[in-house]
Amino acid sequence: MTETVQTRNTSDALDVTRRQREARRDIRVIGDPVLREHAREVTQFDRSLRKLAKRMIRTMHDAPGVGLAAPQVGVLQRLLVYDVDDDPQVLVNPVLDEFSDGTEEADEGCLSVPGVTMPVERPVSVRVRGFDAGGEPVDFVAEGFEARVIQHETDHLDGVLIVDRTSRSARAAALRALRENEAGGVTGSIGGGL
Repeated sequence: MTETVQTRNTSDALDVTRRQREARRDIRVIGDPVLREHAREVTQFDRSLRKLAKRMIRTMHDAPGVGLAAPQVGVLQRLLVYDVDDDPQVLVNPVLDEFSDGTEEADEGCLSVPGVTMPVERPVSVRVRGFDAGGEPVDFVAEGFEARVIQHETDHLDGVLIVDRTSRSARAAALRALRENEAGGVTGSIGGGL
């Protein structure tokens, strides 16, 4: 009995490692020109959009991360997914406004800027409007960590990375760390990100 449980645990761990590797291979990283493009508005809410959203949620979870935007998987559509409380959400054509006056600085990581974090200041709440994957309108106020994740992923839809949202010194340190990681053979995201 113990041997069977141990074999299953080893098999499960290998499966998780394989899925993480595959997810990291699918995610575009800094330097890829698609990450600097402005994503196009989604006009068709069809089966292929829902399949893309499901694939993105799986990739986000496997990477692991808490958010993923379509350009990060090479698709220039205004679609993002996130999961801050074990309930994955899909936002299509998100529009953010009514940003709070209050802001908060926190370290952010990014699946497309692997292995580094940097301080980013963002409003603590924001109104979010858009659609779900079925084309139904959504309109809500996001606060705290959810607001941060949505702002981060919406930046990706506009070709903006966290290196653009931090101080010059933090950007320089992050880029130096990225070069060192690459020189050391470290590729893909490390430990996750937004």
